[in-house]
Amino acid sequence: MGQANYSSSKAGLIGLTKATAREVASRGITCNAVAPGFIVTELTKDLPAALTDQIKAQTPLGHFGTVEDIANAVTFLASDEAGYITGQVLAVDGGLVMQ
Repeated sequence: MGQANYSSSKAGLIGLTKATAREVASRGITCNAVAPGFIVTELTKDLPAALTDQIKAQTPLGHFGTVEDIANAVTFLASDEAGYITGQVLAVDGGLVMQ
């Protein structure tokens, strides 16, 4: 329940990322997206322990990420080192999307 709105908005952001990357590439501008997995935040801190354990068990790295994990990915994508990366969606999710 309630996943239609989430999945459609996520698909829209992915489409926007790819379309924008194509539109601005000729000007040397890159556009990428970061797709976080379960991250320790105010939103996830109150999840029931059974659900948290289930999510961790399904995540290959076995734990939730941190806001620093997301910040590091964004910092990389905004850096000169990522200058040839555009139109991509970087999953920062401990391997969860591999499942």
